[in-house]
Amino acid sequence: LGKCLLSPIVLAAYAYNRSLSELGPGGRGEDEPGVLCQLFAFLMAFFGLAPTLLLLAMALECWLSLGHPYFYRRHLTRRLGATLGPAAAGLCALFCALPLLGFGVPMQYCPGTWCFIRMAGGGPRQLGFPVLYASLMGLLVLAIVACNVSSMRHLYGMARRQPRRGAPPAAAPRMEELDHLVLLGLMTVLFTVCSLPLIIRAYMGAFAADFNENADLSALRFLSVNSIVDPWVFIIFRTSVFRTFVRRVCRRLS
Repeated sequence: LGKCLLSPIVLAAYAYNRSLSELGPGGRGEDEPGVLCQLFAFLMAFFGLAPTLLLLAMALECWLSLGHPYFYRRHLTRRLGATLGPAAAGLCALFCALPLLGFGVPMQYCPGTWCFIRMAGGGPRQLGFPVLYASLMGLLVLAIVACNVSSMRHLYGMARRQPRRGAPPAAAPRMEELDHLVLLGLMTVLFTVCSLPLIIRAYMGAFAADFNENADLSALRFLSVNSIVDPWVFIIFRTSVFRTFVRRVCRRLS
């Protein structure tokens, strides 16, 4: 959804050879972002935070189902799961709308085809939001990694359990648990690597006064890579050829 909403704006800027501030109403240049630039900054912040919050909900669900199955069975219902999505989106929308109310400043970045919250330069009122945004992102990343590591530990313990004497071999279920373990590990590492650059850049811009638009652009690219590569990792890993290869490697290592 984020790419469907943001990509046409970027393509229009390139088609008309104009910046977002010039393309939208109310903007006169880089220092005065227009309505379109402010909308772009809001969407960038929202679609960077909302999927992370949903990933935390999924990581919590996975951790509870593996580590606390009785609590999970008793307290987690379909109605609760159905309300998590709209609730997370609403909270993220309210939080990301703070720059539109004056807490934080939307800014057009070079080459003029994308806007985000100013992460360097300005006073505490301008830099308070990016620091708060980065802190919230950092807490979500730590919580997701902690839940996924705990889930991986439970999966590893399930895979190592030996069947009772006289019981039929449990090679297939064990390898299925290892499949989930490897997939969860890959996605956790990918998510962490893609999320950390933006958090680091926000703190460097606020406390070290490091204004570097190229580095900020690279951090935003890293954040967008996660949503692009993650589905492909899942799709490729679920193929029979790749799973057979991973199982052979696991057998050799064990």
